Amino acid sequence: MTTPLNTLIIGGGLSGLTCGIALAKTGRRVAIVSSSTSSLQLNGGAMELLGSVDGKEVTHPLEAIVSLPPEHPYQKVGVDRCGTLAVEAKQLLADTGIYTTGTVEQNHWRITPLGVTKPAWLSLRGMATSDAPDRLPWKHVTLLNLQGFVDFPIQFVAHNLSQLGCEVTVRDIFVESLCQPRRNASEMRAANLARTLGTGSKLRQLAEAINQSTTNNEVVLLPAIAGLEDDYPVTLLRRLVNAPLHFLATMPPSVPGTRMAMMLRHYFKMLGGTYLAGDTACRAEVAENHITGIYTAKTPDKAQIAKHYVLATGSLMSLGLVATAEGITEPLFELDVDAPIEREQWSHYGLLGDQPFMHFGVRTDATLHGIKDGKSIDNLHVIGSILAGHNPLTMSDSTGVDLLTALAVAHEIIEK
Repeated sequence: MTTPLNTLIIGGGLSGLTCGIALAKTGRRVAIVSSSTSSLQLNGGAMELLGSVDGKEVTHPLEAIVSLPPEHPYQKVGVDRCGTLAVEAKQLLADTGIYTTGTVEQNHWRITPLGVTKPAWLSLRGMATSDAPDRLPWKHVTLLNLQGFVDFPIQFVAHNLSQLGCEVTVRDIFVESLCQPRRNASEMRAANLARTLGTGSKLRQLAEAINQSTTNNEVVLLPAIAGLEDDYPVTLLRRLVNAPLHFLATMPPSVPGTRMAMMLRHYFKMLGGTYLAGDTACRAEVAENHITGIYTAKTPDKAQIAKHYVLATGSLMSLGLVATAEGITEPLFELDVDAPIEREQWSHYGLLGDQPFMHFGVRTDATLHGIKDGKSIDNLHVIGSILAGHNPLTMSDSTGVDLLTALAVAHEIIEK
């Protein structure tokens, strides 16, 4: 007889994997249903806890969290718990093999794929960062790009880095074994290059090309094209290059983000978790505010039964929420959604502004239980970017909300 699941998590992104890992570490039987690739592939190698409030950049996120409105997920997690959970999250990433720099007490500034700075809480080891938003820690940088590489707008990057008071020298490097066999542009995308480089001779050829192109440099900046499955190629390349070497995020899909997704999945499965890739939760049975089973596309006639369920399907971009003629809906459980029915209230003029639809999300009670028809479902928690009460784009809190709500819910399940 198959042992029943303790927890079934719907969604295999950062929040779902974090919750799954925290539960699996305690020996609980956990499964994750993941329908597609994770939005982590869009991540440029940094985690944000809270980067902006009311349009102003945040330097000390824990101090700023106190002022957030009561509907923000951090308030439901508990303001006094956020610091502790953030430290726990950093350690969980390290246990996975994802090593980061940064502290919860003070933001640093990551460098985006266009060369501008954004507040960050954690950055992957080896990524270029700064301790201030308007300057870099170097007076002169050598900015390199691989000939034919299409995911790195190097002229934009060089211009924006120079605006931070840094003298920038731009150079192309050529590695024949990478460029010669190219048959189409897709072979020169970041993920393909990282897969080709591996840890062998091609990586060493890249290091040699860098050394030949740069001498007596204060620092060398290179697009993040190494280390798809783990960060050993990153460490090795930095060791082989004569000058201090740091990496810059590329346009997505991102190698650092893909690496994090792969390492989290691997660690979850190593802990005994079951990862149901390429499957979709398509129907739920709910009786008297209690879930009795989930049916997936691959098991339409057999319910997946667990003691606890966790919804981590993401927001509109990930189809955790769906826009229909009737309004914004959560399609699996038909949970209550914090969004107006009238379409004219979903957006307003100004493409780059704080759009209303960015705040849409699922309603929960104070302990992040999902709400259906105004009543909490006692064995369903909701975590991550599907939660109402915040704008991950303008507040720069997406990964922080993912990690902290995932750990808060994992603790609640463990304590039951």
